[in-house]
Amino acid sequence: MRSTWVLLGFLLAGEAGAADASAARSFETILKDARVKRSLQYLRDDDAQTLREQVEITQIPAPSFEEQSRAEDYAARLRATGLTDVSIDAAGNVIGKRKGKSRAPLLVLSAHLDTVFTRDANLTVTQKDGRHYAPGIMDDARGLAAVLSVLRAMQNARIETVGDVWFVGTVGEEALGNLKGVKALFADHPHIDGFISVDGVDSPGVAAADRSEIVNRATGSRRWEITMFGPGGHSHSNFGTPSATHALGRAIAKIADLKPPADPKTTFNVGVVSGGNGITAIAAVAAMQVDIRSDDAQELEAMERRILAAVDEAVIAENARWASQALRSERKLIGDRPASSRAVESSVADAAVGAYVALKMSEPRLKFASTDSNVPLGLGIPAATLHGGGRGDKAHSLDEWYEHVNAWQGPQTILLTALRLSGIQGVSKPALKERTN
Repeated sequence: MRSTWVLLGFLLAGEAGAADASAARSFETILKDARVKRSLQYLRDDDAQTLREQVEITQIPAPSFEEQSRAEDYAARLRATGLTDVSIDAAGNVIGKRKGKSRAPLLVLSAHLDTVFTRDANLTVTQKDGRHYAPGIMDDARGLAAVLSVLRAMQNARIETVGDVWFVGTVGEEALGNLKGVKALFADHPHIDGFISVDGVDSPGVAAADRSEIVNRATGSRRWEITMFGPGGHSHSNFGTPSATHALGRAIAKIADLKPPADPKTTFNVGVVSGGNGITAIAAVAAMQVDIRSDDAQELEAMERRILAAVDEAVIAENARWASQALRSERKLIGDRPASSRAVESSVADAAVGAYVALKMSEPRLKFASTDSNVPLGLGIPAATLHGGGRGDKAHSLDEWYEHVNAWQGPQTILLTALRLSGIQGVSKPALKERTN
């Protein structure tokens, strides 16, 4: 491990050295505080309770747009810790407010309530060979449970932060939820100064390398529903009429032949295709859903233009094939997740890296991903996504599994990151700056 990482874990030198040293001293001071020591030990002792809550939360259905039952349960769990200012906002987010001495800066510690699974999915948690199996067991029931454990530790040790810390469960993080909850959170509360999302766990490969991951940059996405409309007709007697499915096929073929850049990573996928009434009917309607992603906002926009142009070309080609103008297309934007297209002050990610090092854990990898942190990063607000502890795999599948290995380390790093950012009254100053705009 490089000496700069031993000091704090930052890959900066020169004029940044003084800041690194100051941050390192701050972590040393924080770790010497008796209340912090108690809270870190509490998280180890709370490990079994955190797993029990994780299992209980997993078994409450919460498809995107149908999170109410889990939200109500989560609000009750926040109140059970002693928080009195707990509410569910108009979007469906659960917000528990823990006041600091000076109220600012305001840090949000969040996990998402929703899952990709339908309400009728079997969410019963089963165990085999040391693993817990259930849809959503790690994404994001683990994150929700980890946030609760961190709150209990702070309450138990009676830690008074300088700034306010909000404990939040967001809605609409998955798929077509389109980050509904976190978008509403920042629209309603523009004075939020920093954001931590707790989402997922370490994968087996990451765990084997003994290095966790921190998401500090946002992979953006644009999602379109493209619908083709034609006149329809009988496959034999009306042959020669443009077909919505044929036009859709032309569009898909054109999209499949596009070559996106490898760096910054840019991708596309036609994930859903539908249409037609039967084998003997010329399709009057056909539709597809297209997912476009990039680590760069400009490349995302460029790939989107190319894909939409491919759709227009397909319509022209299908009409030309039959000397017709009867076929047309419609497009509907169904997803918009901003990429971190501008430099964002890195206090949250820096604090998280420092927390790993201060706890004598291996330096984490920094990476792009698509999470609730996309929204604050897109707004230029410091944010990062941390794992909740343990390891697992097969997210978004019915075979999703979670392994409770050294899981308490997740809440410990989250707690220490939050305390570094919000400051401890009489012990340390906040590393998170209060925003002025």
